[in-house]
Amino acid sequence: MQIELQQWIGLSPIMLLYAFFAIGVAAYIRGYSGFGFSALTVTSLVLILPPSEVVPTAYMLEVAASIHMLPLVWRSIDWKILRWLVFGAVMGTPFGIIFLEVVPQEIMRLVISGIVLTASLLLWKNIQFRSSANWYSILAVGFFSGVINGAAAIGGLPVVLFLLSISAPSTLSRATMVAYLFISGLYALFLPGSQQLISTELFGRTVLFLIPLLFGIYFGHRSFVKTTPESFRKFALSLLILLSAAIIFRSVLI
Repeated sequence: MQIELQQWIGLSPIMLLYAFFAIGVAAYIRGYSGFGFSALTVTSLVLILPPSEVVPTAYMLEVAASIHMLPLVWRSIDWKILRWLVFGAVMGTPFGIIFLEVVPQEIMRLVISGIVLTASLLLWKNIQFRSSANWYSILAVGFFSGVINGAAAIGGLPVVLFLLSISAPSTLSRATMVAYLFISGLYALFLPGSQQLISTELFGRTVLFLIPLLFGIYFGHRSFVKTTPESFRKFALSLLILLSAAIIFRSVLI
């Protein structure tokens, strides 16, 4: 039975346990903050799997997480910002998919980790860019997010930076992020380049990962209602910084 399961999902028991823990933590953070799931999942799982397998998995889990959370945040979504973000992401995502297919995996690991580390440090320092919420700036953020999302499944981070820079309320930012990540993840999954990356083994593995995903989101949402956002925000960013730094260190040494 154990051998059959290992052949079905392509992971040893130790690797599966590690993946469950990493996804559970990422889902908890997603349920709390509305973002960070893909970044944590990608930076965690590329330690045991190639990016070409991790990124499509993150797409599918991101969509599942958003479906679970959308009813909870629907009334707080800023539809004006969401519209232009999605439009930009639609244009940018195909370029990211091309990068994922042609760039060597070790380089992709460094790129993913560098993006996550830089964005996390900016968020940690509360950097604000004094951005204005006009349509062309939102469109540009959406395009850049689409490129990153297509290549590394972490397109939510530039959107978070933008929302923080315009000092959007936490409830609005969280709700808009959930809706944006749902639409952008679903779009990325239906692009031809992404579909070619999804094998039967990868799909079966992702279905199994729904277990820690749903539990993590449930408890994360409960924490959002009960605790102070700032303390957990710093905890989530600490994890991102440590994970991305670990991957950079590993890639440079190997």
